[in-house]
Order: sequence, then C-alpha cells, then structure tokens
Amino acid sequence: MGFSHFFIARPIFACALSLFILLLGLITYRNLPVDQYPRISPPVVSVTAVYPGASAEVMADTVAAPLEQQINGVDDTLYVSSTAIADGRVTINISFQIGTDPDLAQVQVQNRVQTALPQLPQEVQNLGVSVRKAQNDTLMIVHMLATQPHIDREYLANYASMQVRERLLRLPGVGDIGTFAARDYAMRIWIDPAKAAARDLTVQDIVTALRGNNIQLAGGTVGGAPITKNPAATQFNLEVQSKLNRPEQFEQVIIKRDTEGRVTRIGDIARVELGAQSYAINAYLDQEEAFPLSVVQASGGNALETATAVHETMAELSKSFPPGVSYRIVFNPSQYIRESVDKLRDTLIEAVILVVIVVVLFLQSWRTAIIPLLAIPISLVGTFAIMAAAGFSLNNLSLFGLVLSIGIVVDDAIVVVENAERHVRAGMRPRDAAYKTMDEVGGALIGITLVLVAVFVPTAFMGGVTGQFYKQFALTVTGATVISLVVSLTLSPALCALLLKPHSETPARTAFMRWLTRRGDRFTAAFDRFGESYGRFTRRMLRMMGLVFILYVGLLLLTGWRLYDTPRGFVPHQDQGLAVVAINLPPGASLARTDAVVREAISMMLETPGVQAASVYSGVDAMGMSIQSSAGQLYAIMEPFSERLPKGLTADRVVADLRKRFSTITEADIRVITPSAVRGLGSSGGFRLMVEDRGGHGYAALDAVTRDLAAAAADDPAIAQSFTNFNMRSPRIAVDVDRDKAEMLGVQSQDVYSALQTYMAGSYVNNMTLLGHSFQVIAQADPAYRQDANLLGQIKTRSASGAMVPLDAVATLSYATGPYRVLRYNLYPATDIQGEAAPGHSSGEAMAAMERIARERLPAGYGVEWTDLAYQQRVAGGSGELAFGLAVVFVFIALAAFYESLTLPLAIIMIVPLCLLAAILGVNLRGEDNNILTQIGMVVLIGLAAKNAILIVEFARQSEDQGLDMKEAAIAAARIRLRPILMTSVAFIAGVVPLAFATGAGAELRQALGTAVFYGMIGLTLLGLLFAPVFYVACRMLGERVSRAWWRRRAAPTPGDDM
Repeated sequence: MGFSHFFIARPIFACALSLFILLLGLITYRNLPVDQYPRISPPVVSVTAVYPGASAEVMADTVAAPLEQQINGVDDTLYVSSTAIADGRVTINISFQIGTDPDLAQVQVQNRVQTALPQLPQEVQNLGVSVRKAQNDTLMIVHMLATQPHIDREYLANYASMQVRERLLRLPGVGDIGTFAARDYAMRIWIDPAKAAARDLTVQDIVTALRGNNIQLAGGTVGGAPITKNPAATQFNLEVQSKLNRPEQFEQVIIKRDTEGRVTRIGDIARVELGAQSYAINAYLDQEEAFPLSVVQASGGNALETATAVHETMAELSKSFPPGVSYRIVFNPSQYIRESVDKLRDTLIEAVILVVIVVVLFLQSWRTAIIPLLAIPISLVGTFAIMAAAGFSLNNLSLFGLVLSIGIVVDDAIVVVENAERHVRAGMRPRDAAYKTMDEVGGALIGITLVLVAVFVPTAFMGGVTGQFYKQFALTVTGATVISLVVSLTLSPALCALLLKPHSETPARTAFMRWLTRRGDRFTAAFDRFGESYGRFTRRMLRMMGLVFILYVGLLLLTGWRLYDTPRGFVPHQDQGLAVVAINLPPGASLARTDAVVREAISMMLETPGVQAASVYSGVDAMGMSIQSSAGQLYAIMEPFSERLPKGLTADRVVADLRKRFSTITEADIRVITPSAVRGLGSSGGFRLMVEDRGGHGYAALDAVTRDLAAAAADDPAIAQSFTNFNMRSPRIAVDVDRDKAEMLGVQSQDVYSALQTYMAGSYVNNMTLLGHSFQVIAQADPAYRQDANLLGQIKTRSASGAMVPLDAVATLSYATGPYRVLRYNLYPATDIQGEAAPGHSSGEAMAAMERIARERLPAGYGVEWTDLAYQQRVAGGSGELAFGLAVVFVFIALAAFYESLTLPLAIIMIVPLCLLAAILGVNLRGEDNNILTQIGMVVLIGLAAKNAILIVEFARQSEDQGLDMKEAAIAAARIRLRPILMTSVAFIAGVVPLAFATGAGAELRQALGTAVFYGMIGLTLLGLLFAPVFYVACRMLGERVSRAWWRRRAAPTPGDDM
C-alpha cells in the first residue's frame, strides 16, 4: 500500500503525526465536562400560577385549562401535564422533544401564555404567571442549619436566600438554586375579623387603605429645566417617603375617620409582623431544622467541577456566617457521578493492563509488543479531541465507548505487527516485511474500519432517549477507530521496520530471559501445531457443508427464541445510594400532625444499617412534588459504597429494611421507592401511567376507575407495587351563597367571596422593600380565627345600607370531601398510577402487564398514556431492532462497495447472528434483561463479528488471486489468520472483563454492557472460526454460479439475431 510505504520510509514523520494527535487530545481533555449521562432528559418549560384560596378543581378549570388550550400545539411538544392543588397553586409542565432549544421553547410558551392571560381570574393576573425553563437535574443539596435557639426558620431561610443562594447562582455550571421550602419574608397583616366588623370595616376597606399608603412615587425636582428668567442656583431631587417597610409603619396606616374625627388605624384591627410568605413546609436534616438549597446543574455544565466549586464556595462563605448558622452537604448525587466515573476510569486502566498482558503473552517480545501498545494511548487520547469538537462530555456512555475501543484500537496494530513478525521469522528483513505486510493487510484494515464506521454512524442519528444513548457511545468508538486506522497505516508499519529484529539477532543474555524465551518458543510451537490442526479441521468442515448449514439454521432458531423470550428493559436499575420515602397521612391531616409522623420516621431511618443521613420535607407530596399538609418526603442518604457493599448492604437490601421498619407506623401510608434511573425523567424509579377522563365523567368516577386499575395491578405477579395518590377524601367546607337572600339584604356575592378569600387564604396587597429585596405584603385573618370552622359564619361584609351582614345570613356551610390535588394530562382530567417491576421481572414486563390490565378493565370514555421514563421506554419500542437492522444493512453496503461483490459480504454478514446468540445466552445466564445497554453491546458485536470474518475473507481472496482454488484458499486463510484473530479476540475479551464483572457505583450499567460483549465475543470467536471458512466457500460458490448464469444469459442468442 503506497500510503503506508511513504511512512515506512519516513518514520519521524509518522511519529510526529501520532504525537500531534496525542497532544491535541491531552489539551482538549481538560475542557471536557463530566456527567453521569449525556443530555438525555427532554427540555421542560414550567408555567406557574397562584390563585390564593382556590380549590384544586377551580384551579384546574379556570387557570390550567385556559392556559393548556393556548399552549397546546407549541412546536416539538411531547406532552403537557399540570398539577393543581387546593392551596391555590397550579404548575403546568410542557415537555419537548430531545434536542429542542429550551430558550426558544420558553419564548414560544411565554407568547401563548400572554394570549391566555385575559381569560384568567383577575387575582391570578395580579400575582403574575411565571414561565421558566424547568430545572429537574438536582446536583446536590446544601442544607443551612440553625445551631442556636434564637435562629428561627424565617431568619435562616432569608439569610440563606440573600447571602448564600445569590452567591451560588453566579458559579459556573450552576443553572438554578431551588428553594422548595422557601420562607421569604412578608409583611403579614393579621386581621381580627371581630374588631374589623365592630368598626364596620370590610376587607376591601383594609386592603384599599394599605395599597393607598404603601406606594412608590417619584417626587421630581426643584430647580430643574426648563429654565425661567430667574433660575435657581441649585437643583434638588425630591425624595417621597411613601414606601413602608416596618411593622410600626403599617400599624399607623389610617383606614377611616368617622364623623366625630375618630381615626381607625391598621393597628387597631390587626396585628402586624414581619413573618413568612408561606408556612406550608418544614424542612429537616436528620432531626435538625434546616433550609435546603437545591443546586441544579446548568445544561452542558461539568457536574464534578460544579460540585467542587459549590463545596469550595460554601467553605469560604461559612467563615462569615453569623453565630448559630452552619451548613452540611449530605444529599449529593454528584458524588455518585464522581464515584461512577472514577470506577469507569479504573475500568479503563484495568482493561489496558489486561490487554497489555495478552499482547505480551502472544508476541513474547518487548520490541513486538510495544508497537500495538503505543496505539492504545494515541487512539484513546486523540479521541478526546473528537469528543470536544462534537460537544460531548465524559459520561458513562462515552467512557464505555473508550473502554470497548481499547480492544478495537489494539486489534489493528496487532494485525500489522503479527503479520510483519511472521515474515521476519520466515527470514525477511524488517523493512521488507513492513512493506509486504501493508500490501497484504492494508486493505483489510480499511475494510474493518469501514465496517465499524458503518455499524456505529447510522445509530448516532436515531432520535429520542435511545438515540442520545447511542450517539455519544457510537461516535466515540467511531472516532477511536478512525484514529486507530491512521496509526495502523502510519506509525505501526514504521515502527515495525525500526524495531523488529530477526530472532537470531536478539539472543537472551540472562538465565531468566533464556528461560522465558524457551517458554515463549514452546508457546509459539504449540500455537503453530494448533493452527495446523485447525486447518485440518476446517478442511473436514468444508467436506460436510450441508451439515454445517443445518447446524447454522438450528442456531438461528435458538437465537430468535432467546431474543423473543428474554425480558425487555430500558435503563438498568441502579444502586445510587439513595431511597425516596413518601409519607401520606389521611387526607386533611394538619402539618403539625404530619410533622410528628415524619419525625418518628426520621428516627427509624437513622437507625437503619446503611443509612447515613435523612433529608426531609414535611408538607410535601413526594409523588406529585406538590405542597400538601398531609404528606411528607424523606430522602434516605446511604453510606458510601466502600462502607456499605462489604457489609452486603446494597440499596435494595436497605430499601427492604426501611419498608419493614416503616410498616409499624400505622398513622400513615409509607412507601419506599428507588430514584429514577435517569435524573430529570420522573421523581422516582418504576413506571408512571396516566389515566385520562376523555368522556367528562367527573373526578369521582375517575377516582373509582383508577383505584380499580391499581388494585388489579397490585395482584399481578409482574408488578411489585402499584398505587395512586389521587383521592376524593380531602375534607372541605362547601360555601353555598343564596343569591336571592343576598340581594334582598343588599349584599353583593363578590363581597362575600372577597371576604372569604382575604380572611382564609390571604390577599396580596403589594410589595415592600427590605434589605435591598422586594417582599410581599399580605392581609389575612389572624390564625386564631382560622382554626375553628364554626367561626366562618361570623365573617361579615357590608350591605348596600351600610349594615354589617354575617356570612351565615346569606350562605349555607356544609361539610364535603373532594380532591386536594388534581392532575391534567394532554388537556384531559387525569390521575396517575405508579409502580415498579416485581423481583425477577423487567420493566418491560411490568408495563406490558399494566397495559393488558387497562385494556381489560378500563370502561369506555377513559384512556391511558405513559409519562416520564416509561413514556421514553415505550417510544423507544423497537429502536434496538432498528439500530441492529441499520447496522447490518450499512455493513453490507460498505462491504459490497469494498469488495465490489454482492455475495462475498454475505460470508461476513452471516456470522452476525452467532454473536447475538452468545450474547443473549450470557444475559440469560446472569439473570439480566435485554435493555438499552445490552442492545448497544449487540451493535458492537456486529462490527467485531465482521472484523474477524474480514481477516479470513480478505486473506482467502488474496490467496485465490495468487492461484489457489477457493477451498484451499479458505483453509490457508483460516490457518494463517488464526493467530491474529485469537490475539485480537482474547485482547478484546480481556479488556471487557472489568466491565462484565464490575462492582461499586454504576456497576449495573457496566455489567449490562459488559455481559453482552463479553459472552458475545467468546461465542463469536469460537463459532466464527468454525463457520467463517464455510461461509466464504459457500458464498464464493454462489457468486460463481450466479456469474456463470448471468454470462450464459448474455451469451445466448436472442430472437432476431440470425435475421
């Protein structure tokens, strides 16, 4: 090959080229971000609105529905979901296709929201509707702690928000700092309804007075332009002190003055204090009161660098914390990422070491072994430059690609060195051997690279989560393979010419080396004898090709059966050192009651072996991530892997222990679940199914249908647990205003509703400025008047005659029940069912069981849809089969072009199903499912199967060109290429061993990929050596028959030729 001859003659040029590749990779490596996965979660835009005091149904019907109708249809939308809760909040999440520009999506949603604003209640418009990119990728949580009694929750929360949060937001890689348990300061006007009624005051009077006295006005200037005949010598700016910011200032606000001149001030009918905007959530770290700051990673940020920056910044800030304030970081998913990536880097090093051992064992000469070993760092490090140019990160998928690339990149160099070394042993000069080697194997190397590129590149353009998994893996392997080809065509032959020496020229000088040489010679002689035996075996196989093909068909049937029968999964379940605990008390339970149960659960959790700490939110529904007084959410942060796993405390075992302990708490329903396998795709592991009311049956009927499905699913053996958090039993008081009576008494219905909203829910007045920040002013009834439902009837409003009329004179109060949380999905009222696969069953089996139950039990007018990770799994569907099919087709096309033949590529393609059989049998042997990483491994095996076959086919073709008949050529190729095939295969298998038998953080992912490739490569090596020569001869015979038939047809005279 002339290209390689150029570099053999110019070894310094070859070394300089490789050094350039190496340095370029080292330079770009430092700038590569580090993360657990590529950006595989869909972009989400969140719309939030508040309507104080509104029920969940009111929020869904009057706020969520109008917004959803306008938002629906935004480009690249996957699905629209909303959650409305009974404290007057609604959140609408719009999920977009992966790859959508989140900034553009936010702008489009914002435009749709502006169109819907006139349809919303005025109070909602006053408070504003926020549109922002949702950040679900929590990197870590910083817990601010009060270590002294004088530090209350409000002070701690606001100090953290103003002094810590704003500093962390400026760090590179931080996208947002979540404050779910926020207690922002607010000026609370706690009204005494009895005192207000006694002075003939309504809520409108109070709120109007507050708004009129707490405003910001511009005073203008004295002596400003235009200039008069007598201009002022000095210009003064007027500062109007119209904005209030202290409780005593608000207390002095005059509400009214009566005819006798008596003044009624806010302080006369209300208690004013600097309190919190919301008291709905209590947060704890272990048993200590805490304020959590959730650090959310920015898109494209380096997870580990960001986490390090947060640690360093917090250490710096803590030096100036006031006495009684401290912090702890125990909820740290970035630590799992760090350990997982570190373990994968260790795997990379282990794989290199094992490959080095195999290469040295086979080649038995440092001069010979150093040539392929140099190809490893050059190819792998050079790949970093390609990754940086493509915008990739160092994550599980790209590092998987690098680990598997070790075997691929060393294979190319081994093929060159082994062939050159064979010629040197035959007596040829090293330089002549290098030239002859590249003439013989140069085409095979290019063919192998074409095949591997053809395998991986098409999969990189697949869409969805599956496409993102394939993309970085595939292009990383492709980049390493192309660089390996460059090294094998340039540096490897040049080094062969320089370093290889005839064996007689390098006698061993020491006794140990002489002993080692003798052992090596015996190994070589034994291998040569094995090669001869394999040649004879191949000859016998060619004599009974019919039986071989019968065996092949049987293996094909076995492959199809095992692929069909193996359970399907998606992303493997992982031990992330974390468990989520969802606590639900009876509907309507107060926050104080929930708090007591939560504290009991914290104590049990901290006593559980393997649990290190507890991060707790009391007043939060863990499943719906919404505020709910009767719910609590606990995160069980487990001990590091190095401490837990030696004691046998896997995450599954800790979860089982927690479930057993919590079963003794009878006051609440407590569920322990694992986190989602992919951050940003759901709040928990398992599946989530949305049940939709498409026929307008109402929430009561939807609740009954949902519970029936959940109960049926709980009895299915494929499903471990299924439940729904939707319920219609949240207690409420229905207020029915008698409009006729109200009109007769001169009372406006609107006044009645306004009084209820202000006293019970609170009314937003306006804002005040404190410590350089803006906070709300809220008017609401004093807590003492909101504890007893009997006091509702005493709320008064003014009639047209000026008389104060109590609520019970114009309205009827009755106890009822209804939903606290209302969901909508794709514009339908909906509920959700959550669950997970039972032990021994895959997620695909659990989802299939759930779909079957829905088909059998769901009445007309209802429908179901998957969401979160289950949606992505269902959408992925046959993507594995598509990737496999594309890989086979593109390999065939590449080989057909390379060999200028349509039959010869069949000899290579026919090997592929055999490696799949070995891979799926290995998966079955280890009790795993056929998940996305298993499928990636199978795609890898297509390229490896073709690579081994090419080595035999290419040499056999060259032998035929030199005059051998096809059978003798196949036998010669099988015998001569046995050594490089076994060397490359054993080297690759050795490199995969650390993946297949991985432990520690992220081991489940490494095992899933490693198992398929490890067992598949073993089967491929054994079966490929058996079948490849037979397939070559069969395809050559087929090609000759087709060719003879074609030429006979061309040569046959056509009617009219003799005329």
